[in-house]
Amino acid sequence: MGAQSGRDGRVVLAGRPNVGKSTLFNRITGARRAIVTAAPGTTRDVLRHAAEWLGTPFELVDTGGVFGASTDPLQDAVAVQGARALDAASVIVLVTDGRDGVVPADEQVAAQARRTGCPVVLAVNKIDDRRAAERVEEFHRLAIAPVVPVAAEHGLGVGDLLDAVVSRLPRRRGAMARAADAGPPHEATDLAVAIIGRPNVGKSSLVNLLVREERMLVSEVAGTTRDAVDARLTWHGHRLRMVDTAGMRRPGRVARSGRIESVSLVMARRAVAEADVAVVVVDAADGIARQDAAITGEAERAGCGIVIAANKWDLVKERGPHFSKRFDEDVRAALRFAEFAPILHISALTGERAPKLIARVVEVAAARARHVATGELNRFVERVTRRHPPVSPGRRKVRIKYATQVGSRPPTFVFFTNVATQFHFSYERYLRNRLRESFGFEGTPIRLRVRAGGDSRGAGRRR
Repeated sequence: MGAQSGRDGRVVLAGRPNVGKSTLFNRITGARRAIVTAAPGTTRDVLRHAAEWLGTPFELVDTGGVFGASTDPLQDAVAVQGARALDAASVIVLVTDGRDGVVPADEQVAAQARRTGCPVVLAVNKIDDRRAAERVEEFHRLAIAPVVPVAAEHGLGVGDLLDAVVSRLPRRRGAMARAADAGPPHEATDLAVAIIGRPNVGKSSLVNLLVREERMLVSEVAGTTRDAVDARLTWHGHRLRMVDTAGMRRPGRVARSGRIESVSLVMARRAVAEADVAVVVVDAADGIARQDAAITGEAERAGCGIVIAANKWDLVKERGPHFSKRFDEDVRAALRFAEFAPILHISALTGERAPKLIARVVEVAAARARHVATGELNRFVERVTRRHPPVSPGRRKVRIKYATQVGSRPPTFVFFTNVATQFHFSYERYLRNRLRESFGFEGTPIRLRVRAGGDSRGAGRRR
């Protein structure tokens, strides 16, 4: 288990808060991965995304504001994260606000960037504003060349900036070549894993543990993570893209908290929608909460695999084996709709069972992609219906003529019957349970559809 790392081919956007780094990050990557608002200090975590310019691949890194005024209580920790990202850069893009001219915080960032010894390119942002366009020359006093005027919001000058960046990237095989080999973040060979849960249950600590790198900002402040942050690791030949998401609170609390958290929630839900597996992190010390059920329900409706990770188990171990059994029973009672999800007791602090969590995620993803041959499926149907004939809500006599799997991720089955009806919900649960027992669909939702008609003679030939 290890994270992909390396200095070659890493372009880091740096600067004080609210100069437009996240807007530039989104413009270059072509993906709205960073949250953009007018509030200084919106970005806290270090965001990474594969990018490419004129055939040259590189990794683009967005950092929180390194220096400057901020009311964010975590600003000092954000600055530490940003400084660490600068030390790992191949090229640094110092982003400034042309409307403000040179301010002391810009000089501080410039000095820190120069101390790294790697190439630095100065981007004077917001030159679509006349005041900014008139002040570009002022930035030469920072003693950084080249100085490239840009308007990240509208894309002006971004091509010139990227020309300057790629010309300064190292030309030897390293992380840049590995990025090309790895492909874009959404490539099918990458297993997308969304880490979701309520605020302050330890999601970021868990991701940091799994990738063995301080990628996510961790603190006791609930709601520390705002962006959906990607981190990659390779485990026994499997490439995983871990997405740390913002804590998902009840809608009323989100609405009262303002625009940043509302956007964070949208991005968390997008991460779930794109995920192969969702790891639902719950707080073992607090016990299962109503919001945990709502969050798990989001994952079940999205059709992704689900693993329940009871974090902070180191805090409850002394309560004995009976507590463990009772805790799992409470989880099952609260999440009856996701009774298929495995439960693991973990500690992001001590690392307890972290490798087992990754192994289970990979197993659940494989189960979600599994396909059952139609002949084998219909032999299964014959066995289970002989033991327990179909039941419909209208109590009409129902006979399944044949069945076929029409999709995977999640597994989806169509049962053709002699009447146009639906199975009773208890019979659907029976079928899902037997499908899991027979074909190993652990941890994944199963979708069932019922249609009238069909010819069982063709069942063995259908895929």
